[in-house]
Amino acid sequence: TDFWLTFGTNSPFPLIAIDLQIRIVNGSTPNTVYIQFTELGGVTYPYFLTPQEVKTINLTSEQKEAVYNTSNGITAKSVRITSDYPITVYVLNQVSASTDATNVFPVTALGTEYYQISYTAGVWDAYAVVAIEDDTNIYHDGSSSPVATLQTGEIYYRTSTTDMTGAHITTNNPVAFFALNRGTLIPFDFTAMDCLMQQLAPVNTWGKNFFVPVSSLTVDRVRIVASENGTNIIQTGGEIKSAAGSQMSFTNLQAGQFVELEVTLGNNGCYIKADKRVGVCTYLTGSGYNGMSISDPAQAWLPAIEQSIPNALIAPFIPAGVTLLNAHYGLIVTKTLTKNDTRVSIGGAPSVPLSGGSWYDNNDADMSFYNMPLTNPDASYYFTNAAGLIVMCYGVGPVESYYYLAGSAMRDLDAAFYANDIHFQDLEENPFCENEVLFRAEIEGLHPDPESLKWFIDGVEETSARDQLEWSKTFATGEYEITMWVRYETDETVSKTGILKIETCGSNAGFYANDVYYENLPNTTICTKDVVNFRAEIEGINPNPGSLKWYIDGVEEIPAQDQLQWSKTLPTGVYQIEMWVRFENDETASIQSTLKVELFWVKIRNIQH
Repeated sequence: TDFWLTFGTNSPFPLIAIDLQIRIVNGSTPNTVYIQFTELGGVTYPYFLTPQEVKTINLTSEQKEAVYNTSNGITAKSVRITSDYPITVYVLNQVSASTDATNVFPVTALGTEYYQISYTAGVWDAYAVVAIEDDTNIYHDGSSSPVATLQTGEIYYRTSTTDMTGAHITTNNPVAFFALNRGTLIPFDFTAMDCLMQQLAPVNTWGKNFFVPVSSLTVDRVRIVASENGTNIIQTGGEIKSAAGSQMSFTNLQAGQFVELEVTLGNNGCYIKADKRVGVCTYLTGSGYNGMSISDPAQAWLPAIEQSIPNALIAPFIPAGVTLLNAHYGLIVTKTLTKNDTRVSIGGAPSVPLSGGSWYDNNDADMSFYNMPLTNPDASYYFTNAAGLIVMCYGVGPVESYYYLAGSAMRDLDAAFYANDIHFQDLEENPFCENEVLFRAEIEGLHPDPESLKWFIDGVEETSARDQLEWSKTFATGEYEITMWVRYETDETVSKTGILKIETCGSNAGFYANDVYYENLPNTTICTKDVVNFRAEIEGINPNPGSLKWYIDGVEEIPAQDQLQWSKTLPTGVYQIEMWVRFENDETASIQSTLKVELFWVKIRNIQH
């Protein structure tokens, strides 16, 4: 519900020719979004969004001037976006023949340690740091004194005629960090030039396991940056390439060093495994290199496999100005075993299997990817897979491209704990029915001495679990604050907290569709010529309004709120049905299932007497 962003120079074009867009994707609740430009004195522009609405805002000339960085130093060229309910945010920097886009991270996902990841072989490399707190000090490559001290909403913009990939940027407060190359070639000696724009993730969210999908251009580039000395990488499916500043070995990389790979459709993507956390960006190549006569350089942050999510809502970027973009794609990554469970709802229609492309399976990673054409420029695309997916999005045309991360998590992987394999940041949204909970810590650099790892339940240490990476406990129904305290080898300490919810499930709440119990629905096909009848069976429902809600493919059925029985006409398709309930004790439960519907038909056999 809170985002900060800025834009970099799209060289060598004048600002009047450049199209700057902000895109807001709303959730399932009517929402008001507020956009505030720091340099314009904090004037706020409100926008009302309906459920699942995708809102594209084209900045005016005045607004573009207030967010567009062109010179080194400190400015106030930032934008703050806030909302009453959760949203996702994307932005586009576009002019005919030079375009890129990026997702925008909420303030809850920002950090204090970053590495620049770029690609310079053209005009100038650049990055921007956005302060979200007063008295924020910026340090570049271990500088003893700050290169800048910023107040809330101020920007530190830095350019270089050389590639700054691997530059280490640290701060005393969380900041938003953007790689903003003014124009480059990928690879370095092939046309054509394009700007790059990508918000980069803080080091605490970097991972060790990555799967790199490949765009429909058939050949992409990848950069892997080490965050710690002595990093070793194993990869399959990629070919190491030489680039300015890159290493030609996968072993013993030092912090900030990087390797560059080329990945192709013929190898079904690339699997990367590191022994220490790394950051990965993937790039579209220039039209003079990939043999497709389309595209330009574009950059996207690639999250670790551990950052997958069950659904993502995206839409193609359609520039307001002159553009050469003529094809848009969703690039979906998921587990091979459950790839066929991936579905998409286009413009709110019933969800269907992916179409227009084909699956590419990578046996080494047990991962698959799919390039799906986004052929309806005015529709949203809602991708779902309960086993988890990561969604990228890109658009191409003659010497023009954009590429961005469309959907993933931003989980803290620095020192994390899991409860029954659920990440601590996801616990509150995933209540448990079972009472026995297995806790597991994943920590690098744990201090070898005793009392280096402690666990707390509601502020009281669980002394029997001290220094235990794995332990279990049986909980009564209720809500608990779980804290893991860690001391590293350096004697630094951190604590991570999650909210554990234990609920009474099973017979306490359930629902039927055409008299089929929800647990049996995934193995049942409902044949109907009319409607599907839903019926809830709940003990101890809260008497207040809004205590019973129904959702189809993530969208609430408003007329069915607080209805124990209701019906709806559903065309042939597969639907995700969710019943949410609040009990008398204010505990909540979410009961979900998959509903398959086929139109009613009768087979008549002609019998001759």
